[in-house]
Amino acid sequence: MVATEFTPVAALSGGVLIGASAVALMAATGRIAGISGIAARLLPPYDDDGFAGRLAFVLGVVVAPLIVALVTGSMPVPRIEATTPVLALAGLLVGFGAVWGNGCTSGHGVCGLSRLSMRSLVATAVFMATAIATVFLTRHVL
Repeated sequence: MVATEFTPVAALSGGVLIGASAVALMAATGRIAGISGIAARLLPPYDDDGFAGRLAFVLGVVVAPLIVALVTGSMPVPRIEATTPVLALAGLLVGFGAVWGNGCTSGHGVCGLSRLSMRSLVATAVFMATAIATVFLTRHVL
């Protein structure tokens, strides 16, 4: 069994920052903070409308661990206990799911649910059930 840490302050802080960034993006641009959509619109064909903002958003996600390192004095250490083929398959499945579900966890789970979107409620229920089943299978069956 894989032990996990309970970090309520870090979880609450992260949730507040995610919610605040979603509200700020909606207020400033009228757009949903769906990471998969933002990242996908960085690829060709290019849309000049908001490209710099999308690039800044994605760079912020990439640079955030460096900011944590500057503040705390150490880089966050990810613990990945899967093999490279499993990670590659997981990445493909997540990408497929985001395309097939017309959005990702941030677009549906954070922004869609707060707008009371029925489509987002269904999507969030599906990916949460899938996540629960995956964790159960990997920790107790496989």
